[in-house]
Amino acid sequence: MKTVSLKIDDSIFGETEKILARIKKPRNRYINEAIAFYNKIQRQQILEKNLKKESEIVQADSMSVLKEFEAIDYDD
Repeated sequence: MKTVSLKIDDSIFGETEKILARIKKPRNRYINEAIAFYNKIQRQQILEKNLKKESEIVQADSMSVLKEFEAIDYDD
């Protein structure tokens, strides 16, 4: 486990302390869970951004291929 020193806004710290007193959870555990949750959200947003970018690339190619197929004269 790594030790990290950080500065927290007074209002956030105060709110956190009030919550911790009610849920009876150690501050360290609470902060670890909060960071893990935030990391999960960030990973999802990164994945969403990458998928959107790749989808746009594929969409352009798909439209090009579709136009080529439409241009083919199918004589039976």
